[in-house]
Amino acid sequence: MSDIKIGVIGGSGLYQMEGLTVREERRIETPFGDPSDVYVIGELDGRPIAFLPRHGRGHRLLPTELNYRANIFGFKVLGVEQLISVSAVGSMKIEYKPTDIVVPDQFYDRTRHRPDTFFGNGLVAHVSLAKPICPRLIDLFVDAARAAGATVHKGGTYVCMEGPQFSTRAESEIYRSHGVDVIGMTNFQEARLAREAEICYASLAMVTDYDCWHETEEDVSGEAVMEVVRQNAKMSQEVAREVLKRLPDDAERNCLCASALAMSLITERSMIPAQTIEDLRPIIGKYIPG
Repeated sequence: MSDIKIGVIGGSGLYQMEGLTVREERRIETPFGDPSDVYVIGELDGRPIAFLPRHGRGHRLLPTELNYRANIFGFKVLGVEQLISVSAVGSMKIEYKPTDIVVPDQFYDRTRHRPDTFFGNGLVAHVSLAKPICPRLIDLFVDAARAAGATVHKGGTYVCMEGPQFSTRAESEIYRSHGVDVIGMTNFQEARLAREAEICYASLAMVTDYDCWHETEEDVSGEAVMEVVRQNAKMSQEVAREVLKRLPDDAERNCLCASALAMSLITERSMIPAQTIEDLRPIIGKYIPG
């Protein structure tokens, strides 16, 4: 473990954050394979942070191809306790406009093909996801976004779809009928795994489009999404910077995230394979010593 307590996962635009000094690029091996890329270790205002480009540099990986387990495990190995996610989403409500930011507090999963737990191989754990976003971080993220000048919405449900294709109009309308707020392809697996790893996780979801339900707006396309991302790159960097300034790396974590595994490891200790214990040592070591 290291003294890097804060991690950022998102787009490559964050490399250019004003004041971010890159110290090294670190490749981490995990029992689950390779993360999306090397972890960029740097300092912002003298504070160490770790950054990982979610889709790899050059945006090479589909949402379904992301090795979510390796990505979160790598942050855990680095010692990260608080993880900032920055991502693009579609809006499912007229009042959430492109370039707005949403800090969701709930998820609805519509994915089908993704490993999203560290457990198995002889060790069963059931963590609570009733509150999948760290409640301690929600207000901090909202205040930081407002301080940066963004239009921000507190709370809401993020529906996580498989992709890589965007929704059909029928799907979009059904999601809206369920009362969801935004739609994306990546954040719920990160939130699930961060909770299992006892890492505090929250998301800055940047609205880029109205999916395909809006009658007077153009249907979402990759080109349109990337154009809004480019337009809003400066604001997303400012918001992330404000969050980092306000996020103490020595915070007392009295939230549910910090002890998510305390009562969740179900398997009798003597029955857990030694290799599973070894593989998961960064995650379960404080509960099941080697």
